Amino acid sequence: MPMADKDDKTSGDSERSAFAVLSGQYVGIFEEHLAGLSESVPDNVPQRLMESMLYSLRAGGKRLRPVLCLAAAERCGVDPGKALPMAMAVEFMHTASLIHDDLPCMDNDDYRRGHPSNHKVYGECLSLLAGDALMVWAFGFALSRLPSFGIPLDRAVRAVNILSEAAGPAGMCGGQALDTDAGSQSSERDFVYRIAGAKTASLIRAAVVSGAMLGDIPDTTLQCYYDYGTHLGLAFQIVDDILDVTAAREELGKTPRKDEAQNKRTFVSAYGLEEAKRLAMEESEEAERSIEQLFPEGDLLIDFARSLANRGS
Repeated sequence: MPMADKDDKTSGDSERSAFAVLSGQYVGIFEEHLAGLSESVPDNVPQRLMESMLYSLRAGGKRLRPVLCLAAAERCGVDPGKALPMAMAVEFMHTASLIHDDLPCMDNDDYRRGHPSNHKVYGECLSLLAGDALMVWAFGFALSRLPSFGIPLDRAVRAVNILSEAAGPAGMCGGQALDTDAGSQSSERDFVYRIAGAKTASLIRAAVVSGAMLGDIPDTTLQCYYDYGTHLGLAFQIVDDILDVTAAREELGKTPRKDEAQNKRTFVSAYGLEEAKRLAMEESEEAERSIEQLFPEGDLLIDFARSLANRGS
């Protein structure tokens, strides 16, 4: 299966810009809200700890997860402005995972998002605590603010619970254990799906589902977003594995070929580069199909799923 239609360059260019268009609709209000975060910090938080937290939060990035959260919320009848506390909580969790992922005991990377990693600036101890603090703060931040933004408490609780499950032992933490702990690993080739499903797809799915869940939608619609987030998250990880061996540091914002150097289990090491590209397209197409019935006339979420696989081609 080809990664893209080589005879349709115009279509390909349009697909590749899908996330840029989607992002343009939400990143502005998200960044504005993030810029005012300092006003929400309790006075008794140690200054250096908050500096470390904000250093990574404000280091840029695509803001993929908060954008997906806000986009799903709006498509489920919620003003994206009211969903901002949930989007912030999702980004807190994601940023915490990046801080921890870069630590010497994990991936030991000196760069993230084009800047020195948190522990290279603040030291390992403070960096670890900054990640811990962001993970815990995510739950209270969303729960304490969503009702005041007009979201019914029961929906807020359900959405935050989704984020909790995505971050916990069956989600990101479990995925990181499968990725780094030799005693937890399997020699089966498809074991990489289990790693990716927990470590990466769980949070991307939570971003989508938690946003959608803020609206008054039937379970059948919620299932569509759940499936979309799952397949999108898997496609994202496969493409990330591909780019690790094909992209330069300037494009990645982090050190390339670290997976190979650390003998990590990836889709490329398990299936080879060309098969990994095919699998990325397969997961992207599954993501498209998951929500096509919700948007018979098309939608940027569908276009983004398509463009994601093309990014790795």
